[in-house]
Order: sequence, then C-alpha cells, then structure tokens
Amino acid sequence: MKWKIGNVEIPNRFVLAPMAGVTDLAFRRLCKEQGAGLLCMEMISAKAISYKNKNTRALMEIDPVEHPISMQLFGSEPELMAEVAKKIEEEPFDILDINMGCPVPKVVNNGEGSALLKNPDLIVKIVKSVSSAIQKPLTVKVRIGFENEPVDIVEIAKRVEDAGAAAIAVHGRTRQQYYSGIADWETIARVKEAVSIPVIGNGDVDSPKKAEKLFRQTGCDAVMIGRAVEGNPWIFREMNHYFATGEELARPSLAEVKAMILKHARAQIEMKGEFIGIREMRKHVAWYTAGMPHSAGLRRESNNIESYADLEKLLERL
Repeated sequence: MKWKIGNVEIPNRFVLAPMAGVTDLAFRRLCKEQGAGLLCMEMISAKAISYKNKNTRALMEIDPVEHPISMQLFGSEPELMAEVAKKIEEEPFDILDINMGCPVPKVVNNGEGSALLKNPDLIVKIVKSVSSAIQKPLTVKVRIGFENEPVDIVEIAKRVEDAGAAAIAVHGRTRQQYYSGIADWETIARVKEAVSIPVIGNGDVDSPKKAEKLFRQTGCDAVMIGRAVEGNPWIFREMNHYFATGEELARPSLAEVKAMILKHARAQIEMKGEFIGIREMRKHVAWYTAGMPHSAGLRRESNNIESYADLEKLLERL
C-alpha cells in the first residue's frame, strides 16, 4: 500500500482532504491515529503569510506525529507564491500543495482557488516558479471545470506535470457544483491516463467499497476523503482494515463516538482555550451525532454549549 510523492513515502493510499475550518491540528491528529496515510492542512493564504498575519501562524502549526503532512497555499501571483514557498520551506511540512479548486466566492473573486482553472498559462507560471523555488515536492489540487468556461482539465494536468508538480489531486466536480451532484470519476480516469505523476482521486468516497470502486474505475494512486470524514475519523481505520483483509469493520459504538467527541474537545481546548475551542466543537458535535436517534434536537442544543462541562452533560443524554 506504500507509495510516494516525490521523495516522500506515504504509508497507505488514503488521504485526508484539506478543508478550511475542519482539518486543524486537533482533528488531523485524530485522523492520523485512525490511520490516515497523508494529512492535508487547512488552506493558507500566501499573501497572509507575506503580511505576517498572526492568525496564519497558528494555522501553520504541525505536530511531529503528523508526518507525512502537506501544507496547502492559495494565491494567484507566481512571484509572491514562490517567495513565500521559499520562506516557509524550513517549516516541518513534507509536501507543499497549491489550491486550484476552492469554490468559495471570496477566494474565486480574488482570482484564486478554482478561478485559476480559467487561466492555464497562469497555472503553469505558478507551478514553475514555486517548484523551482523549493526542494520539497509540490502538488496541486484542482476541480474539473469552472462554470460556463471551457476548461480542459486533462491538458491542464499535463502542463502541471511538465511545470514540475510531483502529484495532482482531482476533485471530480466543477466549481459550479460545489459539493452537490455526482462526482465525475470518468474525468479523473482520463487525467490518470494522461500523466505519469501520481493522481489522487477525490469525490463521493464515503466507504471502503466506494474507495475500491474509485480505484477500479480510475486507476488513481490514492483516494482523498473530504466531507465523509467530518465527525468520522474512523473512516481511515475502516479503509485500511478493508483493503488489508477484505472485510468491513463494524461502525464505532456509541461509547466510542462519545469518547472521540470528548477527546477532540480536549485537544481543541488545549490549543485554542475553552471559549473558542468549545464553540468550534459545535459543528463537529453535529457531525459526530448525525443520524443518531434524537440527533436533530441534540444538534440544536449543541449550538448553546459553552464549556467542556456543558458538552459532557449533553453527551450523557445520548
């Protein structure tokens, strides 16, 4: 199951997707414990790093247990991005990734994230300047299209490889789709056929059997898991077990879910203090408990928790 991006060895083929507001240090550690092969950090603005923004410093924190780990930058200015990449190269990440897939309006309206797909020449400039500024492997994450603009993602993938990228992650949706509809795995397969660097397939994988299907249909080298990991770090344990033995593990018990929520909350509090840590846990509690009996009421009440004690009380009722 081992594979490589550049000179970085990755122990298995299951990758935690970079998700803003989700894949912070506390959550990444839980995913690592459950067996994620490669962790990806929340995306960080290259401009914010160059302005020495202090909130950005916290986003860049890495725990030694997290390796291998990928740090993701977003931006649209080749020189600035190369300069920032060079400046941060001594940080302890293993792989640097460039976001070319984020669909959020404030990123897109700045010409960053998935907006780059409209300008393949600029993509090439960014990849060339950043890859030649650093020694660590550079990867890119793309979507397969941008609204009504003609985007040839296969051609872009080939050019990205020629410009020095060591791997490409392909989310099988367009910018317009955000996270709706069905991911287009066919296009991921076409990208895989066209390039010789590793291709990471992303979109709609929420179980080991779905991962198996994606591997089979696309020939991709690894599977990136995004929304299906929210409130569900166990998905990595289940993936590794299924691919090693062919059997599906039972879902975590209620006791296990409660223990994980509290462990996650303690880590958030340790990193961010109780006030922020517990407020950030509210959405996670909703994800962890989705689908459980009375989860709608619980979700409403989780919006009012203000302390670790409140959270413990809430979970006692599960």
